[in-house]
Amino acid sequence: MLSLNRSSIADRAAWEAAGVALPQFDYEAVAANTLKKPEWVHFGAGNIFRGFVANAHQKLLDSGKADTGIIAAETFDFEMIDKVYKPYDNLTLLVLMNAAGDFQKRIVSSIVEGITADKTREADYSRLTEIFENPSLQMASFTITEKGYSLTGPDGQYLGIVEKDIAGGPAHPVHAMSIVASFAYKRYLKGQYPMTFVSMDNCSHNGDKLKQGMVTIAKEWAAKGHVEEGFVAYLEDEQKITFPLSMIDKITPRPSESVQAALLEQGIGGMDVIVTSKNTYTAPFVNAEISEYLVIEDKFTNGRPALEEAGIIFTDRDTVNNVETMKVTTCLNPLHTALAVTGCLLGYTLIADEMQDATLRKLVETIGYKEGLPVVVDPGILSPKQFLDEVLQERFANPFIPDTPQRIATDTSQKVGIRFGETIKSYIRREELDPSELTAIPLAIAAWCRYLLGVNDEGAAFTLSPDPLLESLQARLAGITLGADAATAAGVRAVLEDQAIFGVDLYAAGLGKTIEGMFTEMVAGPGAVRATLEKYTA
Repeated sequence: MLSLNRSSIADRAAWEAAGVALPQFDYEAVAANTLKKPEWVHFGAGNIFRGFVANAHQKLLDSGKADTGIIAAETFDFEMIDKVYKPYDNLTLLVLMNAAGDFQKRIVSSIVEGITADKTREADYSRLTEIFENPSLQMASFTITEKGYSLTGPDGQYLGIVEKDIAGGPAHPVHAMSIVASFAYKRYLKGQYPMTFVSMDNCSHNGDKLKQGMVTIAKEWAAKGHVEEGFVAYLEDEQKITFPLSMIDKITPRPSESVQAALLEQGIGGMDVIVTSKNTYTAPFVNAEISEYLVIEDKFTNGRPALEEAGIIFTDRDTVNNVETMKVTTCLNPLHTALAVTGCLLGYTLIADEMQDATLRKLVETIGYKEGLPVVVDPGILSPKQFLDEVLQERFANPFIPDTPQRIATDTSQKVGIRFGETIKSYIRREELDPSELTAIPLAIAAWCRYLLGVNDEGAAFTLSPDPLLESLQARLAGITLGADAATAAGVRAVLEDQAIFGVDLYAAGLGKTIEGMFTEMVAGPGAVRATLEKYTA
């Protein structure tokens, strides 16, 4: 039985017989180089990093276009390092799966150190300090999720841990932004060396969010006398420090038990799924779709890896924004949200299964091809039509990517204004287009409102995904039940009139009444959601 560790992968013939591609570079030499002249530290040791970013860098190492590896650092879930990195010598078994069922397996070995940003672990903390004080460091990258950059709660006040970090200064930081700011301060004190901080998280204007978080902490510390005033100027000096924007797109879902079983059949053991105390689902392997996109603003002050050689696109800021706009407002995210809410109503638990449903497939094809492409922002470096083709034919339809409508339905109230509202705005702006002629987007909005009732199409209650506005939205729809009539339109109107949610006046756009009517049809009784979807997608 094969085990994932460095001594085991030395038996190249056995791993290759199991269909696993192995690293092609001298690991010991790369590890030694990284120890002396670290160039890249990455915060957020999760699946998207291991399955995409680290794999891209491995391509450079394999081809001799890089000679140092990545140092993975974790600021939140230290068990990732203790249970997933150290026991497996920082290796990852990457399993790429396409919709046809083909598996590509490879060992990713570009991560040469896995450490925690935990002040109580002196060796780890000392190593991170050493890394940031070294002039060789080119960049710190991040996949810490959008919440990792936020310093405030819904009330706009600093989070409790942020208040403590501000009061305590850079000596004992806990929040990710405070931790990174504290290491940046060590670099400032050592020599004000240049470097670049790159957010690779899937959120809008991610680099700006990262900069705002770090600079805000620095200013608070400076105001309290914890750091020199010059530190803030250092972070804001684009000759020394930059925060490029990026757009990332790749699905790396929770580890699949079916993939684990397939690996075991092929003689690869020790692939147990791990759930940490912070509720992170992970494993020694990462299962992921083959499709991947990473577009980064080319704004680096101290050099960077030649990642364009590994398929990553470097471009200007406007183009990064345009790629994100294409994905988020027309070619992927609106389709995902439509499948999420309708899938929950119709009892689906896999996005891939929904794509086998002719009605739901027609719904998202109409949103994408018919209603989205006429107003798509074409970034020039990617074809919107080809991107959309891949989303619908390969990505959403991939049965080996266990992505659920329930996961995607999370926080929908925070998303509909971007995912649907932006297209509606584009129709309003364009003289040749009439927003009142839209059908599939209003249908998806009506389905979301119907979803908020928490009753599926068979009339049974189901658990709604977390959403910060759930209580408020359900209160507006109170009293609406299947078969309701008089209260129906008034209740849903209270949701549809909320421009803060949709980013647009749906009634002025000629869509409010249309959505009301669709919603009313959907609450007529059991089976009404299916009947309404079929009626408007016919």
